[in-house]
Amino acid sequence: MSEVNHFDLKTAEVGITEMINLKIILIRKTLIFVPVTSKLMMRFVIFLLLPLLCVSQQSLDEVEKLFENKRFKTAETLIKKTLEKHPTNLKAIELLGDAYGHQKKWDDALGEYEKLVGAKPNVANYHYKYGGVLGMKALENKFKAIAFIGDIKSSFLKAAELDKTHINARWALVELYMQLPGILGGSRDKSLKYANELENLSKVDGYLAKGYVYEYDDEPILAEKYYKMAIREGGSLTCFDKLTELYKKENQPESAIKNIEQAHKKHQRNALHYQIGKVAAEYNVELEKGEMCLRVYLRNYSAEDGVPKAWAHYRLAQIHTHKSNKSKALEHIELALAELPKIKPFKVQKEKILQL
Repeated sequence: MSEVNHFDLKTAEVGITEMINLKIILIRKTLIFVPVTSKLMMRFVIFLLLPLLCVSQQSLDEVEKLFENKRFKTAETLIKKTLEKHPTNLKAIELLGDAYGHQKKWDDALGEYEKLVGAKPNVANYHYKYGGVLGMKALENKFKAIAFIGDIKSSFLKAAELDKTHINARWALVELYMQLPGILGGSRDKSLKYANELENLSKVDGYLAKGYVYEYDDEPILAEKYYKMAIREGGSLTCFDKLTELYKKENQPESAIKNIEQAHKKHQRNALHYQIGKVAAEYNVELEKGEMCLRVYLRNYSAEDGVPKAWAHYRLAQIHTHKSNKSKALEHIELALAELPKIKPFKVQKEKILQL
C-alpha cells in the first residue's frame, strides 16, 4: 500500500494534491527520449473522471456510478449493450472510449474517439480525448512515441481552436511545447502563449502554468513568483503543493515547511501535519517540529487523511535515526512493518537502524 502523495517510484509513495482534491493516485513516469510528459497525459486521465452528462438510454445512467467505483469492465459491458440497440448514440460511444481508456485499452479507446471526431469534427472534447489517448500510447512505447507527436499536437491545437475556453487543452499545450525538443517544435514562447491564454480564462491556472514553465526551464525565482501569485489568487492546496515541491526540488526544506504551515493555517487538514513531518525526516531539519507534527497526525488520524499510519511511523523512525535514538527508531519501524510488511523503504530503514 502506498503513501498518498505525489507518486514516487523510488519510495512507492503517492501526493497531497491528488489525495485531497482528485482522490485518485496518479503515477508519474519519466521517459528518456520521449517528448511527451506523463503529467500532461495524466491530466487527460483526470479529465475522464469529470461528471458525465446524462444520456437518453436509462441503462447508461448507471455508468457514472460504475466509473466512480472503478468498475470499468462492467461499465464497458453495459455501454456495449446500449450500442447494440443505438449504434449511433455519440454519448454512448464517448463513454465506451472512456471505459476503454480507464482500462488502458488505448487502441480500442482510440477507435471510439476516432468515430466521434469523424461524426462531429467541431466538438473540441473529441479532439482533446483523441490526442490524450495517443499520448498514453506514446508513454507506453517510447520507440514509437515520435511518430505520434504530430497527431497529438494537432489534436490539442484543434481542441483549443474550437473551444476558446478549453482549459485542459491549453494546459496540455503548455506542457507539450515545454517537453518537446526544438527539432520537433518545442518552444517556451509557445508554452507561454498558452499560459497567457489560461491566465485570461483563469488567473490561477495561468499563474500555475507560468510557474510550471519557469520551473521546467530551471528558473526557480520566477517559478516561485508565479506559484506565490497562484496562492494569493486561489489558495487551493494544489497551489500550495506546487510551491512546496519547488522548494524541495531546490533543496530549501525550511521554506517548504513554512509553506506547508501556511497551507495548514488556511485549510486545517490533518494530512498537512504528515507533510511537515515528511520534509523534516527526509531533509534532517526541524526534527522536533517534524516529530510533533507526526504525533499529531497519528493522534488525529482518519481514513480520509489518505496516508497510512505506517508511513508516519516510518517518518518517525527516520527522525529518531537522525537523532541516533536506536530504541525509538526501532520501535517505530517495527510498527510500520507490522502494518505494511512488504514496503521496501521500511526494510531498508530497519537495516540502517540496526547499524546504529
